[in-house]
Amino acid sequence: MADGTPKIDIPKEVFALYDAYCHGDLSRRAFFSKLSTFAGGGITVSMLAACVMPDYNRLQTQPGEAGLVEADITYPSPAGAGTMGGYLVRPAGATGPLPAILVIHENRGLNPYIRDVVRRAASAGYVAFGPDALFPLGGYPGNDDDGRALQAQRTREEMYADFVAAAEFLRDHSAVNGKVAVTGFCFGGAISNQLAVDLPWLSASVPYYGGWPAGEAAARLEVPLQIHLASDDPRVNEGWVSYEAALKAAGKAYEVHWYKDTQHGFHNDTTPRYDPEAAALAWRRTLEFFAAHLG
Repeated sequence: MADGTPKIDIPKEVFALYDAYCHGDLSRRAFFSKLSTFAGGGITVSMLAACVMPDYNRLQTQPGEAGLVEADITYPSPAGAGTMGGYLVRPAGATGPLPAILVIHENRGLNPYIRDVVRRAASAGYVAFGPDALFPLGGYPGNDDDGRALQAQRTREEMYADFVAAAEFLRDHSAVNGKVAVTGFCFGGAISNQLAVDLPWLSASVPYYGGWPAGEAAARLEVPLQIHLASDDPRVNEGWVSYEAALKAAGKAYEVHWYKDTQHGFHNDTTPRYDPEAAALAWRRTLEFFAAHLG
């Protein structure tokens, strides 16, 4: 590694442990305890943990990027938290309203990676907005462990109402022309899937490796849908089988893209699960899909 730490070949089982930890199936103590099984030969538990934990020094963009106008703002969410917060970024010098992209975070709040994705979307010519489900609890706390614990304190129903309110806030914003698409990752992918069936006025939805709505919801889908899935992600992929069957039975159109030899989270460039080639291809397809449906 660039910092002088020896390169470690991370066993797939370690990634599986990290996935279970990220999704609440393992406590932090149990995660580190199980990592000890793979330590040895000069490789310590802390070294293994460092290899799978996010490193936000790897971000593709930074706050203050040239050509972007950034602001942390609040918006009303009467059916959710009451008042919510998020990160709004738009291209500088825009001469009129633009289409917008709502970016929904994973299960740990609006962390630096998701803020980076918001900036990337704005750099592509959109007004981009990332709401922070942790805003009512003080906002993203500066690390994913505490962020995950905080998000677990909120109900999914209330957070969902906050994301619906974010979509409506973005649609009605003076810098937006009324067209809104949504994308999200993991937890955010699941929310993006659900918004696609609940908000028929959306212009497009692009979920990345998220959970699925109930099968009967597929009949309500009217929003153009593009799905990105990792090949090695049984937690998510098992549910896709039944949801795809429901979409087909309802005669609904969708795109699905599979990425060979990738893991859950392959788009996240701050962890070793990142696959540069797959992530670049998925993001290019995402922007092409948005361009086709947002103009």
